This record gives sequence, structure tokens and C-alpha cells, in this order.
Amino acid sequence: MKIYFDHEKLDVYREAIAFCAWTGELLNEITAKAAVKDQLDRASTSIPLNIAEGNGKFSGKDRARFLEIARGSALECAACLDVLVARKLAAPEQIDSAKDNLARIVQMLMGMLRRFSERGDFLREDAGEYGFEHEHENERGET
Repeated sequence: MKIYFDHEKLDVYREAIAFCAWTGELLNEITAKAAVKDQLDRASTSIPLNIAEGNGKFSGKDRARFLEIARGSALECAACLDVLVARKLAAPEQIDSAKDNLARIVQMLMGMLRRFSERGDFLREDAGEYGFEHEHENERGET
């Protein structure tokens, strides 16, 4: 692909475009009507659009704002994929590689945010499992 703009040189942008292509194929396979399909379509489209727009900004603060939006959209896509699995509209093995792709996108965006945002060090997205420091009580006060 011929490169016309600076954002097209970014690995994170190319990964986001690949995710968009994959998402389009998945959405075409799902025949059931579900709001999450539209949400996944919008959120997956938002990732590369915000990367491109942010990359075109001159100030670090403006650039960081769009990269944060792209990161949020990537996390939203991961949740949409989980909803599709929970509603049995997609199989877990069907989305595994896409979630790997999203994890790479988030990691790359985090690297960029650490460079352009004073809040970059406070944002955190590790590849490991989330843990709980203590047990949570249920509605009846039981642990």
C-alpha cells in the first residue's frame, strides 16, 4: 500500500485497520440483530480514525486526547466481543486472535500516551489477569 500520510506509517494504525477489516468480516457472518454489532462497528472504526486525527495534531496534549479516545474504543471493542460470546453470537475461539490484536493496539497506544500525556504513567493496561485484593460481599453481606 502506498503511503500518503504520516499516520499510515504507524504500526498501531496498521494494526487498527487490520482489526477493522476482521471486524467487518465477523459482523457479516452474524445474521442475528443485536445492538452490540452496531456498537462494535462504530468502536472499531473509531480506533484508526482517532489515531489518524491525533497524529495530525501539533500539540502533545491534543494528540494525547485523540490517542486516549482510540484506546477507549479499543477497550470497548474487547467488551463488545465478550458480549457477542456471552450472547452466543460468536465463539470464544473465534475472537481470541482479535483480542490479541486489540491487546497489541492498546499496548502501542499506551506507549504513545506515555510520550505525549502527563497522565500516561497513570493509565495502565497490563497483559495479565485482573485480580482482587479482597473478597467481595454479595447483596446479603456474605463473602
